[in-house]
Amino acid sequence: MNRSLICAALALPFVASPLAAHEVLHAGHESHAHGAACGHQALDHAGHVDYLHDGHLHHAQAGHVDEHVVEVSTTNPEAEELAARVTTDEHAHGHAGEEHASVQHGDHVDFVHDGRLHYRHGDHTDDHGPVKLVPAR
Repeated sequence: MNRSLICAALALPFVASPLAAHEVLHAGHESHAHGAACGHQALDHAGHVDYLHDGHLHHAQAGHVDEHVVEVSTTNPEAEELAARVTTDEHAHGHAGEEHASVQHGDHVDFVHDGRLHYRHGDHTDDHGPVKLVPAR
């Protein structure tokens, strides 16, 4: 087999990983500029401000927009045995007309509910920890 093809095949998982994700991979937001008055919820994320936009976490820099995710960590766990169950939710997430923003968290999508990540898991909701909301100015 061609050595170049083997190297390319081995590198593919690293290129496609969230850590290597660079510019936004979805269309339709080219004319929108994120900022304090853009109308999207801002999050303090990894030492900078990102904006929740249609289920994506956007970070504008150097003339382009990077796609970020909330990383799985001890602060924001995803394993059910580490996550707390939500007992104060009066409604399920993910329904038509959902009023809470969604965000990529590891390999799944959570809903941002009162500064916490909520994940619908079967017949209950898991709390995947806090996020730092940045108030609109």
